Amino acid sequence: MTLVDSLHKHSRINWEVDVFPQDVLDWIINENLWNIWVPKTYGGLELSLTAGLARLRELAKIDASLGWTITLCSGANYFIGNLQPIKAQEIFMTTGVSPCLGGSGGVFGKAEIVGDYFRISGKWRYATGAPYLTHFTLNAEIVENGIKLRNNDGSPRVQSFVIPKEAVQVIEDWNTMGLKATATHSFAVADYMAHKSCSFSYNDCYLPHPIFKIPFALFADLTLWINYIGISEHLMEEAGSDMGKGKLNALENTILESDQKIFSYANEIEKRIDEKRVIGTDYMEEIHNVAVQSVKRISRNIIEIFPSLGVKASTKGNNLNQIFCDYFTATQHHIFSRK
Repeated sequence: MTLVDSLHKHSRINWEVDVFPQDVLDWIINENLWNIWVPKTYGGLELSLTAGLARLRELAKIDASLGWTITLCSGANYFIGNLQPIKAQEIFMTTGVSPCLGGSGGVFGKAEIVGDYFRISGKWRYATGAPYLTHFTLNAEIVENGIKLRNNDGSPRVQSFVIPKEAVQVIEDWNTMGLKATATHSFAVADYMAHKSCSFSYNDCYLPHPIFKIPFALFADLTLWINYIGISEHLMEEAGSDMGKGKLNALENTILESDQKIFSYANEIEKRIDEKRVIGTDYMEEIHNVAVQSVKRISRNIIEIFPSLGVKASTKGNNLNQIFCDYFTATQHHIFSRK
């Protein structure tokens, strides 16, 4: 049974919602999709990079909000490789619930050192899946004795943290034209005392699995890129019944080329890791630039066909309109909108 068959069997799907209904959330947990990258010893699926990307593409093709939310939240659960072992054990083995991490990549708050604890305060934006999270991740500037600490190059010292949802106030301010059910709200923290074990660094890895040897920036590029491919595949299929033969050729060719490129890169990355070869910054920049150009071409192809889809494609509640709005909301993510 495919993922889409399984979802249709277990849920009465209605994507015109601001949050996922409970049956969809139950299905996600039943399929263990928050834990795509988590090792089996911690209760995860432990998928390889190529297998995980294929799963994310399928989810994005089913529904953009579904694919985007699982991508970002499973991407935060990927931090299990960076968490201190005692914290990873606590979150993934002893809570009694399926953990779902997520949060913000921005630095919008401070963490003041108080003995073995950090007093965390601030407000962070764009926490995908905020209502579904069991733990929030955040980045904060480090303060000691009232003074902001700095790195050797003079930049503020920043650390990442994972804290329980009980320490967070969700601010429901996600009001976009698309990706509504991702519920990418802001959140605030006020003087929460986080033990030092809650702190982690993307550069520290405590697990030996190949997936955790991928630099996080590269992992983020690939997992988001596959979403644009999946969403555009969905739009192409929906548009196919309404457009004449040949009008979708440019989009179809771009999707096929993008799909081939991303999986070629994924296979090469797995090979480099297996052979213990370094994944250098030049190679990472190459992949990033190819991904950015791929998304630009997909976007251009979608815009070119949109006038041929009729008024219904501009009508709220129509599938084509929803996919269009979802796709172009997704393109606002800073990874693919920056120059």
